[in-house]
Amino acid sequence: MKRFLAAVFCMALFCSLTGCKSTGESSVEFYAMDTTMNVTAYGTGAKSAVSETQAEVDRLEALLSRTRSDSEVSAINSGAADAPVAVSIETAGLLNAAWSYSHTTNGAFDITIAPVVSAWGFTTDHYQVPTQPALDALLNAVDYTGVLVEGISSSSARVTLRKGQAVDLGGIAKGYASDCVEAILSENGVERAMASLGGNIYVRGTKPDGSAWRVGVQDPDRSGGFVGVLSLSDAFAVTSGGYQRYFEQDGKRYHHIIDPATGYPAESGLTSVTIVADGNKTETPNIPGNGTMCDAFSTAMFVMGEEKAAEFWRSGAYNFQMVLVTEDGRVLVTDGLADKFEQEDGSGYAYETISRTPS
Repeated sequence: MKRFLAAVFCMALFCSLTGCKSTGESSVEFYAMDTTMNVTAYGTGAKSAVSETQAEVDRLEALLSRTRSDSEVSAINSGAADAPVAVSIETAGLLNAAWSYSHTTNGAFDITIAPVVSAWGFTTDHYQVPTQPALDALLNAVDYTGVLVEGISSSSARVTLRKGQAVDLGGIAKGYASDCVEAILSENGVERAMASLGGNIYVRGTKPDGSAWRVGVQDPDRSGGFVGVLSLSDAFAVTSGGYQRYFEQDGKRYHHIIDPATGYPAESGLTSVTIVADGNKTETPNIPGNGTMCDAFSTAMFVMGEEKAAEFWRSGAYNFQMVLVTEDGRVLVTDGLADKFEQEDGSGYAYETISRTPS
């Protein structure tokens, strides 16, 4: 219930920044994928697009949720070790994309972290600190290379896991949903829209008044506050932070972003990561795109920490920008966002720009 109310509050803040009310708009708010979602569209096709969007997110949750016994992900996880499980081409394609992001981030993002996440109780909300022997046993199966995806280009897609493995697409599913929303809006001829899918923002075109959408980057240490505001159009913006879901035990806070290398909540020196990428995608639905990438990388960069995240960005292997918030009170903005980021007066943070060439 606390997460639901927090999501509603964040959505209200987002609307106050973007100006969600406008003549001719069509909007919907609903609860899916364990969070509150809101989609607002304008112009021809808006009503149809908004309706299709909610139905699409519901469909994806039924397909990809690890906690639904009838989902394809549950079928994969309940299959026998080393035995292929038949899945849709869509699920296989998303798993293949997740495998690729796991590989390129050297496992900082790893969909086989699922059993460890469950051990901490983040799947069931029955929180606990696992014993080290229990974590050690589970970590033996955390290895994305053990996931075999076959048949994507045919009608017989299948997925095979090693003994003790289970996958969780929770760290990428909402990003993928935002890709599907982008495609639905495009198919319906919608030129202006905003979708907030629980920390995953997609903005299409500009606001009805022609100005850029204003997306607040939340202050991890100040509820309802912002470290700054991004002015965006045709973009995905996905945030991951240790403040989003956590519990406290014996005076210590444990957040939900688990480091696959240790099995513990990541201690990278970061408190928040926002990944921003181009939102102009023309592919049809059910194809992982920049929304999916942003979701995966927001987790991966959080686990990597400041230096490795900056090094990964500088490599130019993927086209994205980012905002990092550090434990020691700094906000780091990559140079591609420098003219789009407005600092929040009085926030107490020091602001720095990350350039392509290290200083």
